[in-house]
Amino acid sequence: MDSATRDALARILADERARTEAALRAHDAALEGLGAARGDATADDEHDPEGATLADEWSRLTGLRAAAVRELEELDAARARLADGTYGVCEVCGRAIPLGRLEVRPTATRCVACAS
Repeated sequence: MDSATRDALARILADERARTEAALRAHDAALEGLGAARGDATADDEHDPEGATLADEWSRLTGLRAAAVRELEELDAARARLADGTYGVCEVCGRAIPLGRLEVRPTATRCVACAS
């Protein structure tokens, strides 16, 4: 992998990390607000026919938060592979992962054939 490609992929990883960190902050803020609403003794959302209950929303947000944390871990692992020279190499067969796949899924650890 040449240095221009490596730099472009490093920027993609950095951009994805920034986007995921922003999403995580948004999920944390939403959970904080929902926690306050759940603590309100007058909240009676269980009988609201119009929308999801607070418990449903809490479950949805904690799932989204967990996914964002996993994504950050995968991005950090990809950045470590980029630093040690193993980024873009399939962990199964050892062949190069196509550049197009890395651009679309920068945390990919398998080539298209091994991922199928």
